[in-house]
Amino acid sequence: MPVPEAGVPRPRTLFIAGDSTASQKYADAAPETGWGMALPFFLGGGTEVANHAVNGRSTRTFLDEGRFDAILSVIRPGDLLLVQFGHNDQSDDPNRQTDPWSVYQDNLRVYVEGARSRGAVPVLATSVERRQFDASGTALRTLGAYPEAMREVAEETGAPLLDIEAASLALWQELGPETTKEYFHWTATARDNTHFNPPGAIAVARLVAKALAGAELLAPGEVRRLDDEFPADRITWPEAGEI
Repeated sequence: MPVPEAGVPRPRTLFIAGDSTASQKYADAAPETGWGMALPFFLGGGTEVANHAVNGRSTRTFLDEGRFDAILSVIRPGDLLLVQFGHNDQSDDPNRQTDPWSVYQDNLRVYVEGARSRGAVPVLATSVERRQFDASGTALRTLGAYPEAMREVAEETGAPLLDIEAASLALWQELGPETTKEYFHWTATARDNTHFNPPGAIAVARLVAKALAGAELLAPGEVRRLDDEFPADRITWPEAGEI
């Protein structure tokens, strides 16, 4: 990373700690796309994105693997730490799973306290919803108690909350069962109702950017083009190891 010249303010960085719904995807996974790949489309004013989200991680494994320590080693005062976990905390895998009302909440407090210890701003974001509808076409909640458990920690700690679960559920309901297929990783061989293709990643990144602006976590000059349409070919997938 370039060192700022003397007297030149260092750009603010938004760090993402999360799972596969947000993570960087590479050429071998295309067209699967994490929403973190599209978030820079909506940020301006020198604000940068450092996407540390990784496939398959929960609040537990992200900590156990030292991934949060890696963020803490570089995050600086004034930076933002956006934390979005829940899908893998909900897993049946005992190595990933956490109880929403105990370990999950304890882990979220670690992220909040760690960011604050570095002078950064922790931001809790409820998990983006999956694509699931009932027979009448009503979009369903699939994330159990985890969103509510996160809301409780946000209230307790005073950390800003982005309710992406609620925002994405409303968007999927607006789009409906058929149109939402155009936003998820549906291909000739995949019927994936959790992960996104480029239009879906762009739509969720827009929700995140609007929520950051609405919570006044980003100043007007730090967000841009919130209502612009972006063609799918704006998304690119590097070869592994290129970034």
